[in-house]
Amino acid sequence: MSQQSNNSHWIIGALLVATGIASSGYFISQTLYKSKVALNTAVVKGLAERRVESDKAYWTIEYSVTGNNKDDIPELYGASEQDQATIIELLKSSGFSDEEIKPGVLDYRKREYRDENQKLVEEKHFLIGKIDVETHQVHLVAKVRAKLNKLIAQGLDLTNNAPSYHFTKLNDIKPAMLKEATTNARLAANEFAQNAGVTVGGIRSARQGGFIIRDVGSNYGDDKKIAKDVRVVTNVTFFLTD
Repeated sequence: MSQQSNNSHWIIGALLVATGIASSGYFISQTLYKSKVALNTAVVKGLAERRVESDKAYWTIEYSVTGNNKDDIPELYGASEQDQATIIELLKSSGFSDEEIKPGVLDYRKREYRDENQKLVEEKHFLIGKIDVETHQVHLVAKVRAKLNKLIAQGLDLTNNAPSYHFTKLNDIKPAMLKEATTNARLAANEFAQNAGVTVGGIRSARQGGFIIRDVGSNYGDDKKIAKDVRVVTNVTFFLTD
């Protein structure tokens, strides 16, 4: 092998080694840079809360009529229709519209009573109906519920179920609440940075928590009150600089 050939192999080998060292240096520097970024960040939580009013209510009224034998069912049906009409008239005269009042189907039930020898001694036949009220007039519901007591006094067999109240306009307040939560997160980061002698920079990443809607004074997502608390927490990672 000639001297020129040996020199060529040596040069090529040196270039490969140099290239390897350069590549290693690049990845090392990248690792150090990423490590530095990870060390020079702060992860903080930002909270935003709103007090809102429900804008939707769901209310179910049940009514029933009872007979002692099967032959009473046609008469029971007529009585049930009359009770339904009486309840609907009260609802409409109190301010609810036809669109807000939704009558349901009748449910037939039978109950037998037997003695110790399993001999039938009595039977009851029930027709049970319900009327659903779905409305944006959330404050009207409580007022009309009280009026049903008059129908009970007239002899109607009613079950005045508790209404449920819901806030459905979350999308209207989401942007402002997320902005407030991020602002509060930055305030918390600034306080941390001041104590650490560094400065808060831009946002590296942010993760939004779920929005929670719950009755005022409750720790759960109840639906029994008109007044609601809406809450969201964001986790924000800020860059820190010396």
